Amino acid sequence: MAQSFNHIGVIGCGAWGTALAMALLRGVRQVTLWAHAPEVADSLNAKRENIQYLPGIALDPNLKVTSDLNALAGCEAWLLATPAQHVRAICKQLAKTAPASVAPVILAAKGIEQNTSALLSEVVAAELPKNPVAVLSGPSFAIEVAQGKPAALTLAVKDKALGENLVRSLVTPALRLYGTDDIVGAQIGGAVKNVLAVACGIVAGRKLGENARAAIITRGLAEMMRLGLALGGRSETMMGLSGLGDLVLTCSSAQSRNTSLGMALGEGKTLADILASRSSVTEGVTTAAAAQALAKKHNVDMPIVAAVDAILNRKADIETTIAELLARPLKSETA
Repeated sequence: MAQSFNHIGVIGCGAWGTALAMALLRGVRQVTLWAHAPEVADSLNAKRENIQYLPGIALDPNLKVTSDLNALAGCEAWLLATPAQHVRAICKQLAKTAPASVAPVILAAKGIEQNTSALLSEVVAAELPKNPVAVLSGPSFAIEVAQGKPAALTLAVKDKALGENLVRSLVTPALRLYGTDDIVGAQIGGAVKNVLAVACGIVAGRKLGENARAAIITRGLAEMMRLGLALGGRSETMMGLSGLGDLVLTCSSAQSRNTSLGMALGEGKTLADILASRSSVTEGVTTAAAAQALAKKHNVDMPIVAAVDAILNRKADIETTIAELLARPLKSETA
């Protein structure tokens, strides 16, 4: 039976949450954007611009912004665009705010929970067991989505009928959605590509050339697929928009926060100084350790992810780490 989702609550008013709220307004009748801080919500409502995260983009006059989570209790679907490490806390709040709700929760966050190595869908399922989970992922820079430029994303939902209804409700003339039931593969692609983008940024910062970047993307894709398959994902998902597509976009542009962080590291800046200069979250930093822990748990070989984790979290020397990667035993490309 066809179902329409006419009121979407977007939770998180960073660049991605704001951009998605703008995009969805072009297809959905009503969108309410939630900001954690009242002063941020007040600023967005008064100035009709997200000055901190999307400067220069005028907010649609129909976009409602609030800091009151109760205003989202009646939404027909919730879209989570918070940093990955905040997803559990938000879900706990939603469980208290609307305990009877069975609204689908659409994950637009990309990452793995650091303390538990849990996929974000597992976090939502634990905290909101009555709410179906969907995953929205794919190659997309927030600024372009906010501007209404074309983008294609994957929407992963276990229930086929629900997935088809969500796709029909959320698609817009510029935002094309492709459905799948592989929520594991869609999440692994979105999370691991952030770690690989840090590696590509280091390569660029060290001026190691485009050959090295291509090698990182290709061998990184192999790592992504090994982990995804070990967790029950499908290879075709990770070869699609939410895997290869997102990987290529993120690793090929300094517009990516993860790539630009890697570039700064490669140029000799310290991680502490880089993070101190940023107001937005760089997901690859926390995901590196979580992905490596998940790989170890499932006995999956991910040398590039392990190298990035060592550089970010154990102060490994970049030159030594690169030399160790290049000195690894030779093997078949498909092994």
